[in-house]
Amino acid sequence: QVQLQESGGGSVQSGGSLRLSCAAAGFDYSRYCMGWFRQAPGKERERVATLSSYGGVKYADAVKGRFTISQVNAKNTLYLQMNSLKPEDSAMYYCAAGRWSPDCDEELESWGKGTQVTVSS
Repeated sequence: QVQLQESGGGSVQSGGSLRLSCAAAGFDYSRYCMGWFRQAPGKERERVATLSSYGGVKYADAVKGRFTISQVNAKNTLYLQMNSLKPEDSAMYYCAAGRWSPDCDEELESWGKGTQVTVSS
């Protein structure tokens, strides 16, 4: 069973930075996608950034140039470096992982419980 545990959320002022971490356990796919998603109150969940076992990376337009997704030790730890944060980045951020799909567009099977990010103006 895949377990994902996020950490690193918090409250920052606009323009600040945060780094989110996701520790993954029990993840055995040889071809996979991992990524970060977010959901703000009253809004649908949206992709922030994903990466695949083939090295493909995809970012939401709203975060391009500000956020960077990366991983250490292949599937074990996933990061999201968030710079130049804006109030509209405030949301619950979730780590997710699953089988590979083109551009990681298909729904991922496993999800963490989320970590809150709040950006004040």
